[in-house]
Amino acid sequence: MVEKVITLENIPLAEFLGAANANIKQLSAAFPQSKIISRGNEVRIQGGAPEILRINEVFNQLLAHFDQYGKLSPENVKDYIDADGAAMEEANKDTVIVFGNKGLVIKPKSANQRKLVTAMVKNDLVFALGPAGTGKTYIAVALAVRALKNREVKRIIITRPAVEAGENLGFLPGDLQEKLDPYLRPIYDALQDMVPPEKLKYYQETRVIEIAPLAYMRGRTLHDAFVILDEAQNTTSEQIKMFLTRMGPNAKVMITGDQTQVDLPVRQKSGLSEALRILKNVKGIGMVNLSGKDVIRHKLVKSIIEAYERNEEDKRPKNESGSRSNS
Repeated sequence: MVEKVITLENIPLAEFLGAANANIKQLSAAFPQSKIISRGNEVRIQGGAPEILRINEVFNQLLAHFDQYGKLSPENVKDYIDADGAAMEEANKDTVIVFGNKGLVIKPKSANQRKLVTAMVKNDLVFALGPAGTGKTYIAVALAVRALKNREVKRIIITRPAVEAGENLGFLPGDLQEKLDPYLRPIYDALQDMVPPEKLKYYQETRVIEIAPLAYMRGRTLHDAFVILDEAQNTTSEQIKMFLTRMGPNAKVMITGDQTQVDLPVRQKSGLSEALRILKNVKGIGMVNLSGKDVIRHKLVKSIIEAYERNEEDKRPKNESGSRSNS
């Protein structure tokens, strides 16, 4: 039996090893002929030489992944276990969506973000659903920029419903565009990562890239375009139906939304929820759910989302048997 000791230095052990060592346990389960023991900042691998070499290779890939992204999930561990080193490296090259400004490499950073990219390749209409910080809007904008750069479309159209998220739009200073700019800021921020400033200005002046409130879409046919409807949870049933029926020839459409953050009036139903129910069995439409595991903001964001999810679960009524009601 051969033993290899890996010392983890300058790494947050709890985040790398996973809750209750979940990441190491998954690695152990994949290589049952070997023993993997984690104690302090040391990981001991015991077993036959060929398998230890493979475990060591996977372990180095996990370390590189954590160094690049600052997080490691069981899904990531499974990805690296399932692929050999060369295949995984090639796969990572293929997942680059677009090269942004100043050498920025924009690629999916979680399994569900990769699913989102794949779904957009396979379908002309995709729903990207999930909480704040999961990269829905950012990935959508990156895919749109890639389509434009590859001349798959002639323009990018990005729209949001102009819903007042606890604020009174009418009392904000400036004209309509100036009032709406704060609501569209995340989209501008994403574009500025991906398109050189002068080119972005030119694209906006020539309407190659158009950012506008959803009301401006009425009566139009959106063709030869990559169209993004962001914050779709704040659409009414009529608005989202209007938007969906705007699709023209050679259009790619991504709809993003967080069903836990609806800013509509209390008695107003979210059009997104209704659309998901009506369209769930329609072929050619992709639906990808992201979760707290995909959060790529500060690590506290994930904890905040999980706390709110637990709170919502606790507020749901129980039936007589004590189990959660589906109503």
